[in-house]
Amino acid sequence: MRSTRLIPAAFAAAWLATACQPTPPAGVETDTSVERVGAIDFAPCVLGGEHGQPTVEAQCGHYEVAENPAAPEGRRIRLNIARLPAEGKSGGTEDPVFFLAGGPGQAATDVAAVVDNALKEVRKQRDIVLVDQRGTGASNPLDCRGTDGKPLEIDPADSVDPQAAEAYFAQCLRSLEGRADTRFYTTAHAIADLDAVRQAMEIEQVNLIGGSYGTRVAQQYAMHYPAHTRSVVLDGVAPNRLVVGGEFARMLDRALRLQDAQCAALPACESRFGHDLVARIRALQARLEATPVELNYRHPTTFETRQGTLTGDTVVGLVHGVSYVPQLSALLPLVVDEADAGRYEPLMSIAQLWSGQMEGMMNLGMQRSVVCAEDAPRYTPDPADAGTLMGAEQGRQFFSGCDAWPVGDVAADFTQPYSGDLPTLLLSGELDPVTPPEYADEVAKGLANARHFALKGQGHGVMGVGCMPRLIAQFIESTDPGALDASCLDSLDYVPPFTSYNGWEP
Repeated sequence: MRSTRLIPAAFAAAWLATACQPTPPAGVETDTSVERVGAIDFAPCVLGGEHGQPTVEAQCGHYEVAENPAAPEGRRIRLNIARLPAEGKSGGTEDPVFFLAGGPGQAATDVAAVVDNALKEVRKQRDIVLVDQRGTGASNPLDCRGTDGKPLEIDPADSVDPQAAEAYFAQCLRSLEGRADTRFYTTAHAIADLDAVRQAMEIEQVNLIGGSYGTRVAQQYAMHYPAHTRSVVLDGVAPNRLVVGGEFARMLDRALRLQDAQCAALPACESRFGHDLVARIRALQARLEATPVELNYRHPTTFETRQGTLTGDTVVGLVHGVSYVPQLSALLPLVVDEADAGRYEPLMSIAQLWSGQMEGMMNLGMQRSVVCAEDAPRYTPDPADAGTLMGAEQGRQFFSGCDAWPVGDVAADFTQPYSGDLPTLLLSGELDPVTPPEYADEVAKGLANARHFALKGQGHGVMGVGCMPRLIAQFIESTDPGALDASCLDSLDYVPPFTSYNGWEP
């Protein structure tokens, strides 16, 4: 039986860190000066440094809202907010950018360094505001804890057992008693929080940039608060009708078929591996599911020799994860070929690299509150999943724990398409395994002032790729997507598959 994959890579922002340096603790204030923006005090702080990420200097503040809007005298949530001030000498404009993180379950401040790099051109003119969505980061996080109060973990040996997943979320729910009411951690409450922060900062209009699940948040905000929305950028677009988790299996196979075709078009790759990558991965997964392999491998970051068990589930999780990042998925033909020859260590090392990058990036309690309310009730198994690598059980497994999870109400118009004439820029990666370009095309059809860029050979999350940072900045300044000269994107190409550990053929 397939793994429940309690920490799915799906809808996570699949960015890998490129620098590492000694840092102060994330969020620590660097001096005592305070700047007041509307009703919120911001003090200098440093964000980042986790998982080898670089750091970024910011201004950090907080704003309290009611957990239950209908009971303002009840529990209060302190929203964690960071502000990346514009770098221009005259300061930022009055309508800043609000960046909305993915997941669901990712905290915006956790990816501050990535956002800072991708939006460096935007920051020349505008402030960037990061609000940890309620239930994530430092905004009353719905972190799962064990009976001892420590972070709740699951034994990898139990991860293939659906009952283990149900037990995990049952304990998670018990650990939240007295800390949170999970009914009030949905997208609707998130956009109300964003507007409360906007009002507190005395901002009339905001520019929204949403990544992955953040595109759902951006669309919902723009639909409910159009007068306060100046422009919208959607990167890795999830249509409002999409059941998060319902199409993962088919979209992964789509991405793998495209990678197969890429290999077939390159003589060196075709000669070395053929063009049956999907079939070879399935065969490898079946062999390891029947007979797991015990092996010693070198850990990719510590370089220590470790022992581990390679299973079919490990293979599926690895393939799904690295498919987000072309620079990693380019290794798939090589490591699968090595495994077919009985050399499993490279595959195991890459699996550990990916899981290490994703560790702790998703708040699973908050994720349950969103998907159990907004997606699980709409999920219908698709017979086409039975023939995929992830299999027919993937969708059901993604919603583990939802039967018992207390959920909030979802508005009747929640799945209505985002439409209208707000200036909107939609971004996709051609090889994205979760939000393919077809999703963005679907959303763009209902928009009167929109443009979609599908970036050749790219994966999930493309706002920092090539000249996209400059194009995004130009769009936000002009709010005219049709005027953008996107010829600079023509230079983008595929990452060639590795034909050896020295790289690809020249």
